[in-house]
Amino acid sequence: MTPRRALLFVVALGGLALMWTAAQYARHVSTPSDEARSVSAQTPTIRFFKDPAGVPAFTAADLDGREVSSTAAHGKVIIVNFWATWCPPCRAEIPDLVALQDKYRDQLQIIGVSEDEVPPEDVKRFAIQHKMNYPVVMTTREIDRLFPGVQALPTSFILDRDLRIVQKHVGMLTAGMTELETRALAGLPVSATIERVDHTQGLKLDSTAQVMDIPGVDLASLPASKRSEALQKLNEKSCTCGCDLTVAKCRVDDPTCGVSLPLAREIVQQVAQTR
Repeated sequence: MTPRRALLFVVALGGLALMWTAAQYARHVSTPSDEARSVSAQTPTIRFFKDPAGVPAFTAADLDGREVSSTAAHGKVIIVNFWATWCPPCRAEIPDLVALQDKYRDQLQIIGVSEDEVPPEDVKRFAIQHKMNYPVVMTTREIDRLFPGVQALPTSFILDRDLRIVQKHVGMLTAGMTELETRALAGLPVSATIERVDHTQGLKLDSTAQVMDIPGVDLASLPASKRSEALQKLNEKSCTCGCDLTVAKCRVDDPTCGVSLPLAREIVQQVAQTR
């Protein structure tokens, strides 16, 4: 090998070594950034309303006739949970609410508001069977006025320690997120970011929600027990229009649907005729 060729070989080898070193350095530098992005993607976001509205103090009698007062819970986070015994997602989230109430008894007060149209004794038996460790009250006009817009079950209003509505969830609660919201509002440390949003953001009808107000369907003429049965069937039966929704949700999403309306009315008629 001539001296010139030897020099060129050394230069080329050095260039390859330099490129390899640069690639390794770039890989080393980019790794933390990738990890940071991954961690950021996994960090949950808690969303609270920008301008939370205050709720006037309210009282109601629980299933044992004892007074339940929002004033007595002042200084605690309050979850006002609208539910019914006939509502499957309502029943499914009860164990999580029981566990949450037990874990944060000093920082949290859950109040269940039953939308059942049955005697309070029936709801009380259900509450005992499911070991509900928080007060349950039957809905009243006052409660409906203070917490408007309950058109599906379950619906939960999250109140901060100053009795302001900071979030509203329509559909089954997520245990992990509800705990994060509770901790954040109680002033406890959380591994999450907090975002302030408008009141209407995130209030789409959840897939688990059981619709109670169904466009074009008159349930008022049915007896209370029949109404519950009709609501169950309307929220269970699939619409055949191709929407992949239940009859109840199709009526809400598309009140002009010509398939869901006769289906809904047929269900109500069948329920009304059963003994």
